[in-house]
Amino acid sequence: MKKKSYSQASKTNFRRLRQMKAADVKVTPEHPELDVKEIARAIVRKGLKPVPPKASVSLRIDVDVLDWFKSRGNGYQTRINAVLRAFKEATL
Repeated sequence: MKKKSYSQASKTNFRRLRQMKAADVKVTPEHPELDVKEIARAIVRKGLKPVPPKASVSLRIDVDVLDWFKSRGNGYQTRINAVLRAFKEATL
């Protein structure tokens, strides 16, 4: 097990970081370049209403339906939630 560090001092070499050019940054599958959506998610939500908490549930879904949502990439649970919300709002 890795020993936990309680040091408040940063171990980042800021001098080297400031001297780096954009071409020096290596984009790898482990550290991909951010896209606009990811940057928008990282921005602090100042002045916005807090996001309501979500409940964890166990839900039985047909395998083909779940596979379809998963085939669309990451965020399939969020998309399932959006579909359920749209159905709820359409039936009000």
